[in-house]
Amino acid sequence: MNWRKCIIIALDVVIGVYLVIAMMAFDKPKEKSDICQEVHITIEQEASQGFLSEKDIQQMLNSSKLRLIQQPMDQINTRQVEELLKSHDLIENAECYKAIQGSVCINIKQRIPIIRIMADNGEDYYVDNHGKVIRHNNYTCNLLVATGHITKQYASKVLAPLAITIMEDDFWRNQVVQLNILDDESVEVIPRVGEHIAYIGQPTKVASKLERLRKFYRYGLNETGWNLYSRISVEFDNQIICKKRKNKKA
Repeated sequence: MNWRKCIIIALDVVIGVYLVIAMMAFDKPKEKSDICQEVHITIEQEASQGFLSEKDIQQMLNSSKLRLIQQPMDQINTRQVEELLKSHDLIENAECYKAIQGSVCINIKQRIPIIRIMADNGEDYYVDNHGKVIRHNNYTCNLLVATGHITKQYASKVLAPLAITIMEDDFWRNQVVQLNILDDESVEVIPRVGEHIAYIGQPTKVASKLERLRKFYRYGLNETGWNLYSRISVEFDNQIICKKRKNKKA
């Protein structure tokens, strides 16, 4: 029976030592790793597609007096950081969490503007890739511009899908610089190359109309010249109607 008693005594000693060490660990002063030493900010789709940069996120936190650096880790409210950032117009979602060695990580998913609206009623704003309106601000971005008779509903429901179609195609993304919306909600396309207006009519069957216009560019204007016509209409199926510029010969 002696060996059993020895084992029991040994286990009691081990447990006792463990408890003493654990208590000392909880009672010791906060180490450097218990203080926030750095903040890692990651932004999906950086400023090449959207407006925001890491510096912008830092300014948002500073302007709200939400200081993270050199703050005790147990006093940092990650939910508060998330709610603050998600309240910003340009942020779709924000995730904040604590990492090891005194680090706080912030992941940002920003709203991606795809078109700027400059309506004839004086409204000036952006629309993102989900069709949601973003207020105009001091940020700059190279965007497709839409002018003319535009309501916010038309911008969200019609122009956003049209802009996505244009921006997803390398050729049209580089060729189209402006859309002009007429009173009947039909669409004129202002190209980068060529002194003409391309008229697509009502924004239906847009992909088909743009493909027909692309072929006309390739097989027509490349032969006759890009400045021969003042207006090119692809409004109707299987038709391309051109208006010749004055003083131009075919």
